Amino acid sequence: RHVQMIQARPDAELVAVADIDAAARSAVEAPAAHETLTALLAGCGAEVDVVSVCTPNGTHVALALEAVRAGKHVVLEKPMGLTTDSVEALKAEAEAQGVTVFGVMQNRYAPAAQWMKRAKEDGAFGDVRQVHVQCLWNRDERYYTPGSWRGTMALDGGPLFTQFSHFLDILMWVFGEVEVTTARFTNQTHQGSTEFEDGGSFQFNLPDGGWGTFTFSTAVPHGNFESSMTVVGARGTVRIGGQYMDRLDEFELPGVARPDMSNVAPPNDYGGYKGSASSHHHVYDNVVDVLLRGATVATPIEQGLAVVRVIAQAHALGRS
Repeated sequence: RHVQMIQARPDAELVAVADIDAAARSAVEAPAAHETLTALLAGCGAEVDVVSVCTPNGTHVALALEAVRAGKHVVLEKPMGLTTDSVEALKAEAEAQGVTVFGVMQNRYAPAAQWMKRAKEDGAFGDVRQVHVQCLWNRDERYYTPGSWRGTMALDGGPLFTQFSHFLDILMWVFGEVEVTTARFTNQTHQGSTEFEDGGSFQFNLPDGGWGTFTFSTAVPHGNFESSMTVVGARGTVRIGGQYMDRLDEFELPGVARPDMSNVAPPNDYGGYKGSASSHHHVYDNVVDVLLRGATVATPIEQGLAVVRVIAQAHALGRS
């Protein structure tokens, strides 16, 4: 997907790819292919301005650090890392090297998320009293295959990182960083395929007052069921939902025009299962605009770090 986004741009050029999997390397049409990032940087580093890290979660920080120390900007898939300390170290190193780390938070570009952001900034909700996020998805044996990095604590980290960090990012992009107060996790259907919970719920305080909940599960049978956000404000209530938080389900906000959310990107289709919106081109639009035209970074490392920090809070309470 990242390769396609780069190759589709007239103002960017794919220089090389690196993958430890020979089949994956050969599946990509690239001027050069290497087994490791170290080999890529040694072979054609002078031609590289940006390194896109699209690997298992637990490898993100180490690879991003290697690129940053070589003076390269980085496009870093979610989650930015599996620990707060590691992402903080990456942030510090990027600042020291004078390079930028761009987070892959493409769900922000969905019409529903964009409208929610504008509505909050415009004061359409009035005082926000409650925000409730519910993500009920399916991840079964088609996803957690034996021998895969998926399902492992070291490389996957759990569903809040791998499946649902996008929706936590939307929550905090709109309403600010939350503080987790209580959490309860459980593993209902994945005892033999994962090293962590497959669902749970945590309660949080909003930075401007009010509270909310975040409920998640990968134990839903058959397919993804919903990803929703309900906002209860002093002036009314709105619920965006659908499978990927891309549809307006309920709208009771007197005096505010009902938004049009019909132009929705399709979900990423991985064959046996589906993921979040395929809107990665927006990420690369911003990367090019920042580096060539001095635009503002739309998905800065500070905001990716905030997501990791809140997940760490939830894990500390829910896994204890």
